[in-house]
Amino acid sequence: LIHGSPARWDKGATATVRLHLLRAFGSRNFRLFFAGQSVSLVGTWMQQVAVAWLVYRLTGSAVLLGVVSFAGQIPAFFCSPLAGVFADRWNRRRLLLWTQGLAMVQATLLASFVFAGTIQVWHLVVFNALLGIINAFDIPVRQSLVVEMVDKKEDLPNAIALNSSMVNSARLIGPSLAGILIAAVGEEICFLINAVSYLAVLLAIGAMRLAPAAPRQNRKHVLLELRAGFGYAFGFTPIRAILLLIALVGLVGMPYSVLLPVFAREVLHGGAETFGFLMTAAGLGALASTIFLASRRSVVGLGRVMVIATALFGLGLIGLAFSRLLPLSLAFIALGGFGAMALIASSNTIIQTIVEDEMRGRVMSLFTMAFLGMTPLGSLAAGALADSIGPTTTLVAGGFSCLAAAAVFASRLPTLRQLVHPIYVRMGIIPEVAKGLQTASDLFVPPEKP
Repeated sequence: LIHGSPARWDKGATATVRLHLLRAFGSRNFRLFFAGQSVSLVGTWMQQVAVAWLVYRLTGSAVLLGVVSFAGQIPAFFCSPLAGVFADRWNRRRLLLWTQGLAMVQATLLASFVFAGTIQVWHLVVFNALLGIINAFDIPVRQSLVVEMVDKKEDLPNAIALNSSMVNSARLIGPSLAGILIAAVGEEICFLINAVSYLAVLLAIGAMRLAPAAPRQNRKHVLLELRAGFGYAFGFTPIRAILLLIALVGLVGMPYSVLLPVFAREVLHGGAETFGFLMTAAGLGALASTIFLASRRSVVGLGRVMVIATALFGLGLIGLAFSRLLPLSLAFIALGGFGAMALIASSNTIIQTIVEDEMRGRVMSLFTMAFLGMTPLGSLAAGALADSIGPTTTLVAGGFSCLAAAAVFASRLPTLRQLVHPIYVRMGIIPEVAKGLQTASDLFVPPEKP
């Protein structure tokens, strides 16, 4: 506008915004990881949808849906803390290659059973449990490794948001493809595609050039280091508050996905396509939240984002519970997906920026335990409650519990701001804070406009 050329200014402004949204791609290793995972995660979501639909097709039981989901997620509760110790002791890239390779083997075996026509529900329980053990080690290692993939420390929040957007882009594509392929061919093709998709991420990880990690000094017994990780995380109020919030939401809210096949068939009177649409809508909402987070310039204000996100998730669950129209259900589940992913990504970003590097693997393993470890307990309870009191009442109870959790966390924000402030000053995560230009209260709440 200053130069009398609005069109040229608009193009320049658009390019600037695009560069800001994608700034973590300036790191070669992150680009490789993003490309490989983008392919692999589409297959992962296809397999998740196919497993859920196969269980419900074989049994028609919400309880068994909960059991299979429980088997796939409960290993995170027991194995993730130990995985965090290994992530802090061993080469993280080598660990990630092992976990991704084993996941590929699991998908191949599952596909072979379904193609042979010998698959039974107990097979699915065993296969899901095996994948759960693999993921319990994979997720903390992968989250810890993201820090090493990014060349500039200030790009870490953007990398975490882009990583979340990758997950949810796959969540948008995978369930839609799965719903179409299941209806046209059968569940087995989804398992085969997932097995092949792991090649992309294995090649990407192998092509990374990472600086050698500094050797750990004064290693202690695994159990002592595990205890030290628990003491560090739960001894610091901000990390403890975030982990407790994530654990509660994982217990009472996240198991909604277990009930989606029930809502697709019994409430909305649809089939595999309806189930795929519901999963896609949740992914679309989650993707929108990651774009929003990627556009943020710093971690300032993420505490308030966590509160709002938890409340939106709860409202989305309540709306989905009462809806009997597919378009309305899609809108509510998209709202819930937005809130859930905004909560997880914001929590991840705050923890990653305040944790000491030698404790990163263990703290991120506790984050995984709080999120994925509590969800199976909720999934088992949700399946049982849906059979006894109905899916609608079960979902409403979870939604109101999330609203209550948001209110409690909001009441703790003033204390959390004061405790986080000196860490950001010392680490220089936010340049303005390091220069003394912002107050402690700005860390979790955006500064007021003059």
